[in-house]
Amino acid sequence: MRFAYSCRMESVLESAVNEWHAGVNAGDLQRSKAAVGDPVVVLGPKGAGPITPDQFADWVERSGIKLVPRSWHPISDRLMVVEEDATWPESPEPTRVATIFRASEEKITAALRLPDLKAALELAYICREMAATE
Repeated sequence: MRFAYSCRMESVLESAVNEWHAGVNAGDLQRSKAAVGDPVVVLGPKGAGPITPDQFADWVERSGIKLVPRSWHPISDRLMVVEEDATWPESPEPTRVATIFRASEEKITAALRLPDLKAALELAYICREMAATE
């Protein structure tokens, strides 16, 4: 008799994105630091550029942000866009945003937050095409 097993293996990218969200949403500074590369490239309303894991953990603590994933959009084996509901201590009503994640060796090496899914997908496809032509 044969048994069929259905198991979904989580990709390295999905695992890295899940760990990033877990650290950020728990406000766990050590876990947040461990989830990102050195440096990690960030983009948000207050600027863009590479930061260290310590600076990332400082942002997690300072912002108090929570980002609840709502939809996942794989772009390549290293890029994924995640649509999220964002909340902050001073404004608990969720705001829908989207983040482009890039992962390398089980760590998030870029987290680019954009105001909506359309903008994030457009930028992610451009990033994918740029990387493909290097």
